[in-house]
Amino acid sequence: IAATNRPDVLDPALLRPGRFDRQVVVPLPDIKGRTQILEVHMQKIPCAPDVEAEVIARGTPGFSGADLANLVNEAALMAARVGKRLVGMADFEMAKDKVMMGAERRSAVITPDQQKTTAYHEAGHAIATLYLEGNRDPLHKVTIIPRGRALGVTMSLPVEDRVTYDKGYLENQIAILFGGRIAEELCLNQQTSGASND
Repeated sequence: IAATNRPDVLDPALLRPGRFDRQVVVPLPDIKGRTQILEVHMQKIPCAPDVEAEVIARGTPGFSGADLANLVNEAALMAARVGKRLVGMADFEMAKDKVMMGAERRSAVITPDQQKTTAYHEAGHAIATLYLEGNRDPLHKVTIIPRGRALGVTMSLPVEDRVTYDKGYLENQIAILFGGRIAEELCLNQQTSGASND
């Protein structure tokens, strides 16, 4: 028995009959699988009644079982740091943000003008998300707390895992991404490099 996450670079001699001639693909868990994995790991910590494994699972597409275990541990640490006896949904949200986007950069020196620009930019994404018709993920969270390389984040949570994307969904995603730049132009009469990742 052997395992690899790079089957494309295996020597063909390893895969001929009689050797490693059977392949079992183990994909990343879907939303149902992530929910069940979270429930297993959550049994090890004292959770508050507001914690919903399915909501956390919706916000963690592409996470492996190990990533989810790390998320639960991180949430428990965050709750312990502030002296909580129960790990709440807010702790899971903060842990998810930290795992996905990096730790908060509270020490980052950001001028009031930059904060204002970031606020308008993120509001533009949020407004576009709320007012677009058709196929799109619902708005979940907007923040102007810097994380990683981002000065702010507008996050939507998928209702279900997607394998393919239709044209309407992708056009809405493009519109949402442009919403930040448009808000800067309309409200502040400027363009900044903040939209470069968009």
